[in-house]
Formats: sequence, structure tokens, C-alpha cells
Amino acid sequence: METLKKEVQEQKTSKSKKVTGAEAVIKCLLEEGVDLVYGYPGGAIMPVYDELYKYQDKLHHVLTRHEQGATHAAQGFARVTGKPGIVFATSGPGATNLVTGIADAQIDSTPMVCITGQVASHLLGSDAFQETDIVGISTPVTKWNYQITKASEIPEIIAKAFYIAKSGRPGPVLVDITKDAQFGELEFSYKKCEKIRSYKAVPSMELPKVKEAAELINAAKKPFIVWGQGVIIGEAEQEFKNFIEKTGIPSASTVLGLSALETKHPLNVGMVGMHGNYAPNVLTNECDVLIAIGMRFDDRVTGNLNTYAKQAKVIHFEIDPAEVDKNVKTDVAVLGNVKETLSKIMEYVNSSSHTEWLGEFHKLYQKECEVVINDQLTPTKVGLTMGEVLGQINKETNGDAVIVSDVGQHQMFACRYADFIKTRSNVTSGGLGTMGFALPAAIGAKMGVPNREVIAIIGDGGYQMTIQELGTILQTEAAVKIVVLNNSFLGMVRQWQELFFDKRYASTVMKNPDFVKIAEGYGIEANRVSDRKELAGAIETMIASKSSYFLEVVIEKEDNVFPMIPTGASVSDIRLS
Repeated sequence: METLKKEVQEQKTSKSKKVTGAEAVIKCLLEEGVDLVYGYPGGAIMPVYDELYKYQDKLHHVLTRHEQGATHAAQGFARVTGKPGIVFATSGPGATNLVTGIADAQIDSTPMVCITGQVASHLLGSDAFQETDIVGISTPVTKWNYQITKASEIPEIIAKAFYIAKSGRPGPVLVDITKDAQFGELEFSYKKCEKIRSYKAVPSMELPKVKEAAELINAAKKPFIVWGQGVIIGEAEQEFKNFIEKTGIPSASTVLGLSALETKHPLNVGMVGMHGNYAPNVLTNECDVLIAIGMRFDDRVTGNLNTYAKQAKVIHFEIDPAEVDKNVKTDVAVLGNVKETLSKIMEYVNSSSHTEWLGEFHKLYQKECEVVINDQLTPTKVGLTMGEVLGQINKETNGDAVIVSDVGQHQMFACRYADFIKTRSNVTSGGLGTMGFALPAAIGAKMGVPNREVIAIIGDGGYQMTIQELGTILQTEAAVKIVVLNNSFLGMVRQWQELFFDKRYASTVMKNPDFVKIAEGYGIEANRVSDRKELAGAIETMIASKSSYFLEVVIEKEDNVFPMIPTGASVSDIRLS
């Protein structure tokens, strides 16, 4: 009995033990199950780093070479694991350097918790050294942010930050902590946040809407599904697959929805959007019921809204009410997490097949093959094509790799030609289109799924925006495979200049350094190929490597990515050449 009393007393003492605000930050992260943080130290966050030093056996810190690299690495980690990516940065330029990654995470619904240091509270507003109003700056691009000025606030605010970042439609949050709050003391206790008054993370599912949607689907002659990342975020891949297989509806993905359904599934008819596949774009304007699942009708998907699917009844499965009717008028909105709503609608939809309608997709796909795809995968051109590089990667990985792409032509080639057999295998910057994303994001992805092959597909332009993150690979020994598709151009801008600006290549020609020597300088094995006969062997060697590997592939200088919907045109006006 005395022993039991002693243990209870020790537990009470442990719970009420005074700690500094800085130590409280670390303890909060551990309570949330965090074991990996990306960041860059500095004066205003130094107390947190000092406490982090004491917890190295429990909380691993990755020192990136730039704060933007930390955010993209955290994004890569979050996208492959579903867990929030965690970032530390100091005040002033350290905090402002996070903004691009935070904005990217916001528009792509990526959970992230950023913790920044700030000058002491009595100096706020005085233009102190390295003071910036990061709360004001980041407000438009965060799901929520907050500035802590008292140590006692830390546990509650960090618990709230994690709940907001993870719940409903995920997103980035930022917690700014003044230096005196980090040095201050508090009696530490932690309680995870499970709800916030006035914040409803997931809207309630309305059964009448589910039934109404089912009626439209059952009556449809030419139904068509466009799915997005909401299927992946909602962990609804199996429910989605069950739904399309029961209804027999042709289905196409947005860029961020890729990999939720295996590429070669018979009902997967490709990708929609500006550089998507020919059939799903054209037939969007011929379907009678358009079913949008976990996607937001981005302008790159819809083209000219005045001509987008005007003949169709539109059903929108969506977790965020703000997205309903924002761009495309919806006939039936089914709110809620798609894992729940798709499960429920299965009770009301009929088993069906749409063989003749699906055949129309196959016919147009053959047309795309004849004009575009065959020329990419088995080219007659002298120079290497981006498509054949992706095709060779498919052969070596059997579609079982995580493909992390940057932004530009190579991104669209990766999305179009990479094969996926597992979910959370396509990581790219969608809504913001951030050049420089791929290299640090691939590092984060590899740390999130260390047993999977992670391959970064990058253009020579975007690569140089965050090339310093090779230093992070050097220090962490992350076994990332890096493929730079080098056409010595800012390729996507050059393509537009060719097609719409009479080949006036203004500021798009790139004079590049020796990428192989740079990689080798960071201790990374490297190779360069420009001959088709060397490509297969080079990719085989790269994939076989147990360490990081850099491969530069010199490709056709003026190769374009097609199909293409010109800006402002209808999806029906998609060009094959």
C-alpha cells in the first residue's frame, strides 16, 4: 500500500514538474508522437534547440541547408505518411523563408506544424533585430496561426495546432513563440486537442443527398468520375475502388489524385487537366453525369469554365464546404469525408457496366497513342525524350517507386508516364507550382518511407533553386535517387514561347554547371547520359544503388509536352500537337 502511494505521489510530481517553455515545446511534440523535425537554428529559436539537444535519442532533427528546404522536406514526409511534417525556424529571415513551403502546403492540403522563434515580447513592434510579423505575413497561407508570449500557453496552443493541421481538410499551421516565453517556466501537463468550439472539421453527411446522388448515378448513361487528392487524404482508396468497380464508371485523376488507384486499373482512363490525357478531357464535355470526388475544380482541370461540362449533372463529394459551387455549379453536394460517404452510397448504387461508353475512352486513347505517346516511349528522334526516361524507370521499378517531381515539363511527363501500383506514390507541387520543391521533398519522402525507392524527377532549372539540399543528403545519407532531365532550357516557359510567342526565347536558355561534379562534391555517386544506348543501363545502375545516386539525362532541347489545353480554352479544345 505504501509503495502504491509513493508511485501515485511520484506521478503527481512528474506531471506538475516545472519546465521551461522551450522544454515544453519538445515535450509537446513527443506527446504527439513526433520523432522527426526539419529545421535551421538561429538566435530566437535557440532555447528550443538547446532543449532538443537533450532529447536527441527521442527526437531526430534534420538540419536542412535552407528553411524553404525544411518546409518542402516536411511536405514530402507528410505526403507519403499522412502525418504532419514538423519544422523549426528562427525569427526574421528564418521565418519568412518558410512562407513558400507553407503556401504550397496550404493549397495542396498538406498537414504541417511550423514552430518559429520570435524576439522577446517587450520588443515586439520595435523593429528589433530579426523581428518580422510572421503571424501577419503567414495569415493568408496558413490554416491557423498563433503567437505565444507566455510559457503557460505552450501546451494548449501546440495541442490545438496539431488538431487543426490534421483534422478535416489538412493544412499548415504556424506557432510563433517569443524568446521570453521559451525561457519562462510552467507546470507541464499535456492534453491532446479533440475538438474546438466553432470549428467543425468534418461536415455531417446528409443521407438524402447520398440517395439523390445515387439516383443520378443509377440513371446515367455516360457517367464520368474525376477524383482528386481527397481520396488519399481521407484514406478512402479501397472505398473508392469498390465504388468504381460496382458502378463500372470510367474514372480519371487530377495531378494530386494520382496513385490513389493503380495506373493500369481497367477503369482508370488517365489524367485530366492542361496536360492530361486526351480522352478524359474531351469526354468531360460529353458525359451526362460528372462525379467529382475529393477535388476542387482547379482552373488547370476545368479550362474555360463557361464551356466546362455544361451538359452534365454534377455531383460533388467534398469535405470542405467552401469548395462546393466555388468554381463549378453543383447539382448534388455530398459533404463529409469520402471514406464515409463512398461507403454509404454503396448501399444505394446499382451494379453496372458502361462498356460502350468506356470504349469511347479507349478509342480516343489509341488516337493519343498514335500521335503522342508512342513517339515518347519509342521515339524516332535523335535526342532522348522525357517520356522514354519515365518508361525505363517503370521497367526497373515495376511502378513500385515513390516519384517526387518538381515543376515544369518534366513534372507533366512524370505525371503522365509514371506507373503507380501503391497509394501515396506521387509527390509533387500542385496548386502553387513551386520550382525547387522536388529535391528537399524527396529527402522528406525517403525518411517517411525508408524501405521504398524514392526517385526525384527534376528539370535543370528547378534543380538549381534548391541544389544546396544535396548537403542535407550528405549529412543524413538519405538514399534518394535524383534524375535531372536536362534540356538547357526553362522547358515549360520555352514551350509556351514556342507556341504562343513566335519562338522568342526570352530569358529561358540555361547555361548550366557540371552537375555530375557538383553531386560528387557532396559525396553522391553520379553519372551523365546522352546516348539512348546507355539509358537502360544507367537507370538500372541507379536503382540498384543502396545509397543516394545522381543521374543527369541530356534530353531533346525542344521536345514539348502534349496534349495541351491552351490557357482559356475549353477542355474539348485540347491539342495533340
